[in-house]
Amino acid sequence: MTETTRSLTLQSPPDDVDAVHELVADLWDARPDVGDLDRMAFETALVELASNVIEHADHGQGVSCVVSVTVDDGVMSARLRDGSEPGDFRLAPREMPGVDAESGRGLAMVQMLCDELTYERVGGENVWSVRRTRIEPEAS
Repeated sequence: MTETTRSLTLQSPPDDVDAVHELVADLWDARPDVGDLDRMAFETALVELASNVIEHADHGQGVSCVVSVTVDDGVMSARLRDGSEPGDFRLAPREMPGVDAESGRGLAMVQMLCDELTYERVGGENVWSVRRTRIEPEAS
């Protein structure tokens, strides 16, 4: 099977992570060969990343974010681009915070679910990329 790509421009508000779920649902309809574990892990990571962009990139004027998702026979990848100010963080391997922590799980979870998470500032945009190598679905 060939590469399959879906994209959307998310404008929050009014859009929220439901738009990302709908985008991914359309992708899964086009790619029934992707196993359940890969679907769940990748969608969870992508929605968490989009949620972080919506929450942390909005400085009172809303957020516009372009989400592009690609699946081929071996890899699932996504790129999120937004034009907000650069984030004040350091992207490094993370561990889950303690059970009493009120934040800090998002990027750690994305890193646990995907093989690669990157962030770079390109031409005035924040560019987030995630990649997950597909696993073979279990035989039924």
